[in-house]
Amino acid sequence: MPNTFFLFGNDEFAITRRISEFTADFPDASSAGMNTARLEARTMSEDDLNNAVNAMPFLAKRRLVILANPSAKYTAPNSRKKFEEFLEKVPDTARLVMYEFVEPKEAEKHWLVKWAEKHSALIQTKAFMSPRAKDMAGWIISETKNQNGQIEPAAAGKLAEMVGADTRQAAQEIAKLLAYVNWARPLKVQDVEAVSVVTAEQNIFDFVDALAAGNAKQSQSLLHRLLETEDWFSLWGMVVRQFRLLLLAREVLDSKGNKDDVTRALGVHPFVAEKTANQARRFSLASLETIYHKLLEIDEAAKTSQVTLDLAMETLVVELTR
Repeated sequence: MPNTFFLFGNDEFAITRRISEFTADFPDASSAGMNTARLEARTMSEDDLNNAVNAMPFLAKRRLVILANPSAKYTAPNSRKKFEEFLEKVPDTARLVMYEFVEPKEAEKHWLVKWAEKHSALIQTKAFMSPRAKDMAGWIISETKNQNGQIEPAAAGKLAEMVGADTRQAAQEIAKLLAYVNWARPLKVQDVEAVSVVTAEQNIFDFVDALAAGNAKQSQSLLHRLLETEDWFSLWGMVVRQFRLLLLAREVLDSKGNKDDVTRALGVHPFVAEKTANQARRFSLASLETIYHKLLEIDEAAKTSQVTLDLAMETLVVELTR
């Protein structure tokens, strides 16, 4: 079985969950931290990767090396060829897990996917694509079972309307709902309406509006209001999701698309798509790209314990409203 993996797609939640499964695969949890290295391709050196992969494991069968965004570093044909040669020599004492967020239209022609198809004995690939809007209710039913609960089809449809194709938010809402009924019975429409993710989503819209207007005081106030009902990690996922939707909406609008095109591209309820499109018009594509890259940097820093999410969010508000 290959020791090298490439996870790709636009379902950030599913990719993150799969990586967590790799980290939980150590027989002795106490040795996991000593044998796990997380690298960001955009900032690492060649020596960083080489040392992480070729270091000997400590009291474990193999080390785990998690590499984010390899395409960001290996852009030229020569550098990619050298990297591919490196992948052919990954030792049995290391498990190398690479991941990258790509849209479906980019996946088929991705250089690393193509290379993996020719070297399946060396590397295993797995695509994680967000469900289409029409498939989201089915995904919610399956995820509820995965969380040891049940949900009625009508309730799954209602929740799908609220969260669109955002699997992370859907999974978080399912967890809240199951706790709300104490796993005692199937979830109903009334439960979904009682927990009401709409309120949080509206507050996210208001929060981003305040950021776009450069209103630091209102942004801080809305941020703290959101934290009254959401923890930092849930809130962070919602903010990242909203800016990702804004970026996609801005690209559609710049391509002369209409609100129906935005709805299809985002995979959300038409009401949410229309609000997102209106909000996207307040940003330029360049500014959204800059903000989204900043969010990815913060996300990586938080996952590697370089910064706490609360401080990162407060700093982000200051930077965007300055």
